[in-house]
Amino acid sequence: MKFGKLGKLAVFGVLLAFAATLLAGCGGGSGGGEKKADAKKFINIATGGTAGTYYPIGGAMAEILNKAIPGMNASAQSTGASVANINMLKDGSVDLAIVQNDITFYASNGTEMFKDKKVGNLRGIATLYPETCQFVTLEKSGIKSVADCKGKKIAVGAAGSGTEANARQILEAYGITYKDIDVQYLSFGEAASALKDGNVDAAFVTAGYPTAAIQDIASQNPVRLLPVEADKADALIAKYPFYTKVTIPKGTYAGFNEDVPAVSVMAMLVATDKLDDKLGYDITKALFSGLDRLQAAHSVGKLITKAGATKGMSIKMNGGADKFFKE
Repeated sequence: MKFGKLGKLAVFGVLLAFAATLLAGCGGGSGGGEKKADAKKFINIATGGTAGTYYPIGGAMAEILNKAIPGMNASAQSTGASVANINMLKDGSVDLAIVQNDITFYASNGTEMFKDKKVGNLRGIATLYPETCQFVTLEKSGIKSVADCKGKKIAVGAAGSGTEANARQILEAYGITYKDIDVQYLSFGEAASALKDGNVDAAFVTAGYPTAAIQDIASQNPVRLLPVEADKADALIAKYPFYTKVTIPKGTYAGFNEDVPAVSVMAMLVATDKLDDKLGYDITKALFSGLDRLQAAHSVGKLITKAGATKGMSIKMNGGADKFFKE
């Protein structure tokens, strides 16, 4: 069969179109690959130390997001917890972080450890569970009230930490300043050892209960938790609205069978205004549809509920998260 000039051109055009189709089908060209890469959502979640509560909860969050949101690539990393996490959000090295609501309040307002270092673009996703402020002493010390700490050697947490700020504020509610006590700036683990060895009279811990450091002390020595009475709690909350009242139930620690009134701050999930509202909504919906996984990750997961997810919210919320909780 012979083709004229126009026929040859037509056949050539058909062959070119066919070749282009084959290339597209095989993923030829860079356009398709770039589109797939753009669809990926990389989310880095800052947590805390591997022995704490933030790390397993953050790991479970990453699992939930990866299963629930198409294209999601979420991962959790161990960090120095609340203050470090705020700084990582500020410099953009993480997208989400678990942080105490009081630390978030300080950062947003440029107070306490964030004095003159305000981080104004933080946005709340949800509050998660209470982190209880616990004063612990040995039964043999004779200390029965926070007021009895005056003149004593007290471990208040690491210098500049959120725990230390909590201790200072609660002591203040009892009219006690650092001038009235022998201040010891010790981490949880250091404070537990010092208390067992008799090097401090009482130690202060802010953490979800039961707290491993206190369990360790109670396994070897009869302990007492010091109550924060209702009137002192009310005064504290009036001045620092991120506190809430809680009761530490009897039997939380071996050998101590009294309910103890206390105050707590809240662990919360925080982002910045760089997280758009659509993704904020998707993340929030996924997490609160996957509460069973959070509950399996750590005992504090049982305290995370949709009904309580704005309790103690100390900053402006992400628009998508806010929308989810109002549905």
